[in-house]
Amino acid sequence: MWTRDFRLFFVARTVSMAGFAMMPVATALGMRQAGHGATGVGLALAATSAPMVALILFGGVLMDRFTPRRMMIGADVARIATQATTAVLFMTGRPALWQILVLSAVNGVATAMYSPGVAGTIPRITADIQKANAALRVSESIMMLAGPGLAGALVGLAGVGTVFALDAAGFAASAICLLLMRVRVARAEAARPMLHQLREGWQEFRSRTWMWSVILMWMIFGITLFGPLIPLGSELITGAYGEAAYGLVLSAGGAGTIVGGLVAMRVRPARPLAAGATGMLLFALEPLTIALGAPLPVMMTGHLLGGAAWGLWSVMWATSIQTNIPGEALNRVSAYEIGGSVMAMPIGNAIAGPVAGFVGAESVLGFSAVIAVSGCLVLLAVPAVRGVRLAAPRPVEADAV
Repeated sequence: MWTRDFRLFFVARTVSMAGFAMMPVATALGMRQAGHGATGVGLALAATSAPMVALILFGGVLMDRFTPRRMMIGADVARIATQATTAVLFMTGRPALWQILVLSAVNGVATAMYSPGVAGTIPRITADIQKANAALRVSESIMMLAGPGLAGALVGLAGVGTVFALDAAGFAASAICLLLMRVRVARAEAARPMLHQLREGWQEFRSRTWMWSVILMWMIFGITLFGPLIPLGSELITGAYGEAAYGLVLSAGGAGTIVGGLVAMRVRPARPLAAGATGMLLFALEPLTIALGAPLPVMMTGHLLGGAAWGLWSVMWATSIQTNIPGEALNRVSAYEIGGSVMAMPIGNAIAGPVAGFVGAESVLGFSAVIAVSGCLVLLAVPAVRGVRLAAPRPVEADAV
């Protein structure tokens, strides 16, 4: 598993994830301090995810034209600029809402150009795909564990701008690691029409019932579960227990994903998506404990279990895709998969505050918990999802990235 290029990729993902882990806390607290409230938090999150959804399919095609490594380096450079600018705005005053939304949108475009290359890179730089995904998940989860608490402390000690500056530094380190990777690939796809490549990716995607079934459910989750969780969760937890408590709750979720990743390194279920969907039933504990106004230790326990469920699911899902999709189509199929997964998230982010204003944040998150359980049960009822098996690992291709 630990080839030279995988080690570099591992470091790149780890350092950039450290900054990413601090962003929910920094965004939520920064928008509150700037006077934009829960609705402002939701709009900032939506401003990042909406451009990503709109452009990620083109990101998958461009990966084939310019290679994943080059595209990811370019995306990291763009995100250095956006996060550094955001840091300056917070350090020098109260940024206007439109400034944050514009910078978030540029960040979303860069993410669209980066994300499809992850799935296409891993099978090319390591032979044990499931262990590689699990190792990345554990590393990312450690960052998710440390990041929120560190962000909360840094906001209190040095201000929101410091957190965004550290995020920019993380993207710089990531770009350097990707630049040092040795493997190359010829741009064989450059002469092919973009629409033709998009159609090919779509055909590969829609021909697999297990894939589009999961993505359809994730679209529902985006509106009703994932979208409201950060804007409303930050509001309720901060209001009840203070800003530091919000960081602790997110850190508990990060600790849970470490557990899920470690389990995924050792357990190889015959039906990975069935195992992952069963585990994801526990994710309902995250919105449920917030909705019920549970004591802080109970809330942290719920996020610990929910994070473990998410860690296991993410490894099972990523490995299923990377071992069952042909390598030449993997970047484009990944773009459809990622785009579909987050397509509805901006809607959930944006409407969470207004809907909570009518029915109450607790009611919205209570409904989220019900949807989380119901959605996982629906997935387990789909034969194509239950029947997915992992394909045999492929040898590392030295010229494939």
